[in-house]
Amino acid sequence: MNVVAVVLVTVSCCTCSPAVDASNRTDQKTLKYLIEPPVYAEVIARRGENASLPCILQTKPSHYKVKWTKLQPETPGPENIVLISNGYAFKLYGLLGPRVSLRNAHTMDASLHIHRLELQDGGRYRCELINGIEDESVSVTLRIEGVVFPYQSQNGRYKYNFQEAKQACAQQDGMLATFKQLYRAWTEGLDWCNAGWLGDGTVHYPILIPRAECGGGDLLPGLRSYGPKDKHRDRFDAFCFTSSAAGTVFYEMGPFSYDQADQACKQDGAELALVGHLYSAWRFLNYDRCEGGWLRDGSVRYPIAFPRERCGGVPEPGIRSFGFPGKTQRLYGAYCYRLAVA
Repeated sequence: MNVVAVVLVTVSCCTCSPAVDASNRTDQKTLKYLIEPPVYAEVIARRGENASLPCILQTKPSHYKVKWTKLQPETPGPENIVLISNGYAFKLYGLLGPRVSLRNAHTMDASLHIHRLELQDGGRYRCELINGIEDESVSVTLRIEGVVFPYQSQNGRYKYNFQEAKQACAQQDGMLATFKQLYRAWTEGLDWCNAGWLGDGTVHYPILIPRAECGGGDLLPGLRSYGPKDKHRDRFDAFCFTSSAAGTVFYEMGPFSYDQADQACKQDGAELALVGHLYSAWRFLNYDRCEGGWLRDGSVRYPIAFPRERCGGVPEPGIRSFGFPGKTQRLYGAYCYRLAVA
């Protein structure tokens, strides 16, 4: 395996308000038709919520179009157009189209309203006003608030190629994390010694406490990087990203084998929880339970929001894991997931 390169990260201000990416700014060109978004042009929301991305006209031409596009710098190709409007009617495009509309809070409002946010909706969006041969645009970032979790095959360490890692995250109610999501998770305390795929096909792992067995104890903390890897041949673990879930996680007292745990959840009108469900409950609801329980992938885990000595003895909150024990073992309870009733 190639020697790990180190990505050193410098944070200039830990308490600042979210800042606009340099590519979001239009200082080099005075806007004539659009109002520059606020300095904190980042909209933050959770999966399942609605969000409005601001785009306000300061001058309305006689004939114009507004085009909303989702920018995808990691996947070059045709523009990912979401919506085009002429001020009177609009046309929707792509997979995102059925869930968007113009907010139209007032006559100068061309803000994009996205309904029932999904994990993949996060990213940068561009609002472009087209007036004949003139055009100008502003950009805004939508950040889905969530949690990154490392995921490993039940067959052991480093078993996934890129597509398998992508599928594994989807099966656990998540998606492959972006570099920015992993970086944020690192700033929030994620320290993990195994390398994993990210959504752009690169491989990284986050280290807060440098040590010899994790790339070298003489290196600075940061995100270690293998860079882009062969998506078909190379194999690693996965870093998955999930957000708030629509249902509820609860615990059934065992001891159960895996099949008994599955049946116990079904008797309560639920099913065994996915790993993403448990991480979501831990992150957003401070779910805390000091007892191991089966999950749907055959792993046994438990969530600790309030660390204490008798619950693993680890000082940091997190999801503790017993790995993938034999499914016939009758030693654990069950973490169940029930969808909320509409």
